[in-house]
Amino acid sequence: MGVTKSEKFTTEQNEIALLAKVLGHPARVAIIQHLFKINTCICGDLVDEIGLAQPTISQHLKELKNSGLIKGNIEGTSVCYCIDKDNWTKMKNLITDFLELDTSSNCC
Repeated sequence: MGVTKSEKFTTEQNEIALLAKVLGHPARVAIIQHLFKINTCICGDLVDEIGLAQPTISQHLKELKNSGLIKGNIEGTSVCYCIDKDNWTKMKNLITDFLELDTSSNCC
């Protein structure tokens, strides 16, 4: 498989693909679900909650943060993470618009 030429696609297409990739790992889905469940920032208790090693959790948090779905604030020696509500809403709207493309189709 060749290198994806992202410049050949719209910004929206690239954003949807990035979000799908970020949400394509069950650990990231579990982290997001946990952050919504506790409805507050979390500083380091994810290892027990998710059941993965700290370096693995850190890598997943990095991916979620890079995508903008979560944000992190430094508190002492820890980074506390929570859902970025504005970016979450943007993502929901983008994905909803994409998933509703079929509502106006009369094809086959």
